[in-house]
Order: sequence, then C-alpha cells, then structure tokens
Amino acid sequence: MRILMISDVYFPRINGVSTSIQTFRRGLHAAGHETVLIAPDYPLARGAGDEGETLRIASSAVPRDPEDRAMQLGAIRALRPALAARAFDIVHVQTPFIAHYQGVSLARALDVPVVETYHTYFEEYLHHYVPLLPRALMRFIARRFTTSQCNALAALVVPSQAMQSALEAYGVRCPMQIVPTGLDMDRFASGDGRRFRASLGIEPDQPTLVHVGRVAHEKNIDFLFRMLRLVADSVPRVVMIVAGEGPALAHCKSYVASLGLAAHVRFVGYLSRDAALLDCYKAGDLFVFSSKTETQGLVLLEALALGVPVVSTAHMGTADIVRPERGARVAPDDAAGFAAIVMELLADPQRRAAMSSAARDYAATWSAQAMAGKLADFYSATCQAAMQRRQQELSAGYTG
Repeated sequence: MRILMISDVYFPRINGVSTSIQTFRRGLHAAGHETVLIAPDYPLARGAGDEGETLRIASSAVPRDPEDRAMQLGAIRALRPALAARAFDIVHVQTPFIAHYQGVSLARALDVPVVETYHTYFEEYLHHYVPLLPRALMRFIARRFTTSQCNALAALVVPSQAMQSALEAYGVRCPMQIVPTGLDMDRFASGDGRRFRASLGIEPDQPTLVHVGRVAHEKNIDFLFRMLRLVADSVPRVVMIVAGEGPALAHCKSYVASLGLAAHVRFVGYLSRDAALLDCYKAGDLFVFSSKTETQGLVLLEALALGVPVVSTAHMGTADIVRPERGARVAPDDAAGFAAIVMELLADPQRRAAMSSAARDYAATWSAQAMAGKLADFYSATCQAAMQRRQQELSAGYTG
C-alpha cells in the first residue's frame, strides 16, 4: 500500500505527534508499505528525523509560537502533478491546521480516501492560549471546529477509548478506529541513569523524580511542583528533573522559585531521543505525570519500557496506560494524595524493583509492529469502504 501523510509538525520539532508519525512509518515500512510525508522545512535543522521519503515544504514562522512553522500553501499545491503520477492509495492527515485542509484537498485531487489521527484534545487546550475569552466559549469553539473537520473525513484514527467517547459525544459521525502509537522496544533497551545524574550533580542514592514532556500550561506541570513541595518537606534530598521546552518554561521556573524549590528542580530542555533522553528517563526512581489533555501519553509508555515505575493521574488517554497498574500507580488529583504515593514508593526500593520488571513486560504488549499492522488493516478497510460507496453511487446514477 502507498500512503501519503501530511503534518504541520515533524522532527526536529519534538512532540508526541512527531514521535507517533515516525513510529508508525517505521512499522509500515517494515511490513512492506510505502509512505511519503509532507512536512514543514525547519531552516535551522533541515532534514532532522527524516526516515523514508519526506517532502519538506517551505515554511514561515508562526506568530507567538517559535517552535512551529506554517507551510506555504502554494508549495503544497505545486506537488499535486507529481503526487498524482504516483498512485497513492490513501491520504493520512496528522494535524488539524494547514495539513488538514490541504490533506483533504489533496485527497480529492488524487481521488483517494482521507483519514486523520486525532492527536490533540483541543477542548482542554485552547483556553490556555486565548485566555481573554471565556473558557466555556473556547470549549464550544473547539468542539464545533473538531466536529466539522472530522465529519469531512472518510474515517478517523483515535489513540484511546476515552478520546473516541469524547468525539462521539461531540457529534462526530465518521467511522473511528482506536490505534494507539506503539513502541519499538529495541530502542528502549539502554540508558545510563547514573551518568545523567552525575552530569547534573545528583548523587547516585538521591531520591529522584523525572518528568518528560512539552513544558506547556495544558500539561498541568504546576500540580507536580506543588506535589514536590510536599515531598521535599519530608524527603529533603529529593530532586525532580524536567525534560522538555515550551511556552510555559519561564512561568514554570518562576513558579518553582516561588515555592522555594529551586534547589530541588533541574530543567534540562530538549534531549536527543536516541541517547540523552533515555539516560534522563533512567535517572529517575519514579516517572511522574499529571496532564489532563493527553490523547495517549507516549512518555508514560517510554518510561515503562525503560523499567522506570510511573506515578500518574488517569485522564483521557493516560487512563488506558496506567489503570492496569502494571509498573504504574494511579494517583489522585490532589497534591497531597499524589505526594503520599510518591513518598511511599521512594521509601520502598524492593517495591520499585518489582514495578520496574512489570513495567517492561507491560510496555512490550504495546508493540510498534502490532500497531502498525492494525493501522494498515484500517487503511485497507477504509479504501474498501470508499470503493463500495463509489460503486453504489455509480449504480444509483445508472439506475436513475
């Protein structure tokens, strides 16, 4: 099968969407399928992360968002003649901005079905970036925007049951298939936590928490700092490593200082996924997470794959990962309850060791190859359904 993907983001922009695209492409290629990805050009890091054929589109800066780029519409449209000659089977849109509208248009021009992955829970996202408007209004706008886009598709990929239920409640009526992003376990077989600790001046026996993710307001990181304040009162040597960057970084540093936690938090920025990030995960005695907006929560699976026990709240997609409590503990939404679980586990190395073993076994059940196979089956079913609809339309037209 030949798949044309289009996304508003991809590496070197590090986030869950980029990781999902890369993981699925690797799995699809291994199974003999061909993918071509249309993505923005990032002038300061051209070609970073490219695997398989990636068509980089000239792009411009996005106002008030230095991490992202906006693809030029004319440059995408100029690709149509060459793409039409390659007989793609399906178009897969990965993001709901320029890529959505251009992806739908490309699919029509190529006369193939278009599907999309719903990566971002916008209902709990937009109000952080448009704070002057009432939150209820932003939620209404997000739902209408989402429903309109999804109902223009042949089918939709969702990463979790919670996300599918939410979309159905919105009024999304196109067929949906749950296909979470899988893990390539071979990539999570190493990591030197001791070395990473030493680079930050953290002692080998010092109680250490790790958080990995985009440093953004919707990630609810302030909650983790309030939790850490309570832990530090009882475990004075505790330290928390925060890996990632984003629009809330300056706020988070200021908030940490206001809580008197400057000596307990290390902000380490973006890290290389194939080396330093693995070391960072392994540096933690526990991985902590509290986002309420995740459609899946890939960083939880990555921590589990490296044998790092997870303590997390269970919202949206993260619930599918942590509720089995295999290598993970579900924490409540109050800082005191979360801190109590963290302190309990920091004081029990034998329990953490058992959780570490269970974590790797559980992460292995989220095989990237199995998920890529499920996605390929979804593509085939969508193409077959589109062909049947076309035949029915032709038959009805002939009969009339």
